[in-house]
Amino acid sequence: IITAIACDHHLHTPMYFFLLNLSLLDLGCISTTVPKAMANSLWDTRVISYWGCAAQLFLIAFLFSVEFSLLTVMAYDRYVAICRPLHYGTLLGSRACAKMAAAAWSTGFLSALLHTANTFSIPLCQGNIVDQFFCEIPQILKLSCSHTYLREVGFLVFSFCLVFGCFIFIVVSYMQIFRAVLRIPSEQGRHKAFSMCLPHLAVVSLFVCTAFFAYLKPTSISSQILDLVMAILYAVVPPGLNPIIYSMRNTELKDGL
Repeated sequence: IITAIACDHHLHTPMYFFLLNLSLLDLGCISTTVPKAMANSLWDTRVISYWGCAAQLFLIAFLFSVEFSLLTVMAYDRYVAICRPLHYGTLLGSRACAKMAAAAWSTGFLSALLHTANTFSIPLCQGNIVDQFFCEIPQILKLSCSHTYLREVGFLVFSFCLVFGCFIFIVVSYMQIFRAVLRIPSEQGRHKAFSMCLPHLAVVSLFVCTAFFAYLKPTSISSQILDLVMAILYAVVPPGLNPIIYSMRNTELKDGL
């Protein structure tokens, strides 16, 4: 996808520009978690260094923060394309797209830096075993013996309130999109519009629901198997499915490839 969009000038549009950014993020997400887990499995070990754990947590927080920001921007892109097509070139020019992408990457970096510094500033005295195949914030907080972990929990709740606000923006955007699509007289036009929007909505729903449950579920229902399944569903499945979802029914991308 990255190569096709970069090399084919027909794909140099806002939608594919954001898709290129999303593909880079998916590549980063998979590379941060899966290779280390595979290496540990092949060599029959469960070891990761302290700084390796901190780097992994930072990269995961960074990449997923940017990914959700980009998914929100992509919902706005679909809204303008379908509901306000005559203003598309004005609202989503090359400079506006570059600014939105830069804002997503920079806010993700700052958020991840704050989360990582906050998490690893907490004294850890409940052993050094992380019950997960990668380092994530809830598992690190379980090792804390200080009440200061409530500060990080509070920051997590605040972050997810912002994420929930973005999710509401996405839902409202798609409500407007579906209203506009249903007014399209031709069945072919409706089918094309739905095929552009439904994959994005499916990815957002899976990513948000599993991440919300993984990070905000009550500790009373927490178990090693459930935590593992939830982590795979939000950390591995969406980045793995995104290239398939966005390319299988996209004729322009197929032509580019």
